[in-house]
Amino acid sequence: MKLSDFKYNLPEKLISQYPSKKRDESRLMVVNRETEIIEEHVFKNVTDYMESGDCLVINETKVFPARLEGTKDKTDARVEVFLLRELEQGLWEVLVKPARKVRVGNRLTIGKDLSCDVIDNTVSGGRVVRFSFEGDLYEMVDKIGKSPLPPYIKREPEPMDKERYQTVYARVRGAVAAPTAGLHFSKELLSKIEKKGVHIMPLVLHLGLGSFRPVVVEDLGRHKMDSEYYEITPEAAETINESKRNKNKIIAVGTSVVRALETSVTSEGWAKASHGWTDKFIYPPYDFKIVDRMITNFHLPNSTLLMLVCALAGRDFVFKAYRKAIREKYRFYSYGDAMLII
Repeated sequence: MKLSDFKYNLPEKLISQYPSKKRDESRLMVVNRETEIIEEHVFKNVTDYMESGDCLVINETKVFPARLEGTKDKTDARVEVFLLRELEQGLWEVLVKPARKVRVGNRLTIGKDLSCDVIDNTVSGGRVVRFSFEGDLYEMVDKIGKSPLPPYIKREPEPMDKERYQTVYARVRGAVAAPTAGLHFSKELLSKIEKKGVHIMPLVLHLGLGSFRPVVVEDLGRHKMDSEYYEITPEAAETINESKRNKNKIIAVGTSVVRALETSVTSEGWAKASHGWTDKFIYPPYDFKIVDRMITNFHLPNSTLLMLVCALAGRDFVFKAYRKAIREKYRFYSYGDAMLII
């Protein structure tokens, strides 16, 4: 398939700028791949599509406030520093804005006790910087950083974003973008799912800005994904495999979970405990080895997330569902409504 196969027009008013009042009361569209029937529910009714013995796989990554504001030494020009990933202690890949004014050799002052030196350029147009600080860098960032809202949310971060642009089960700090399918789960809903006998198994994949980077080459085979760190524990792998052996469903919460699981698969089609960096790009056609079902949001045109959804549910059927979502005025993207693929 080609890039142009994943283009669609979305009215700007359907791009959600704020989350729903209650996490588990967003809308839920259920799409059945076998019957091609589309049903509409409230998200908390997702439990109707789970059975005892199924395995719900969640991403425990935690978003940190990665947007920092600083000034260039000597000129005092204002600069935004967006943290992408830590290469080693104190050494980070970042995006800077305005990029044209920040060159190798510049020093940026971010706070009273925090500064960084620009030491290299990156292939993707970013910078590599080395921070100078005393104490815990993450603690300093937590105090002075802003929530890294996606570029299509056309407002400044607000205090509520620190809670709502984060899953209730976020635990392992390291993401600059939220695994947004998980934003719909409340603690009460997770408790209800557990009481139903469903295994809730965590893994970690730290999402980077690559989640929002559009594909720009028509030949999808030439697109290169950004590498993201993931980790699957032995306990998670064993529980997932046990559910598979018992013919229960593996339900992935979000595209990040799908990518981690499909990265970890053995040649025999089982999940394995592993950790490292993945740049796995899933697009049609693709033979899924682990994942049976997926909960996801409604994604950007031409995005790798939309391509992954189409790989699981079929491009034509997904676009039929998207047309219905637009007609019915579903809320799109990170703070939007949800889809369950069964």
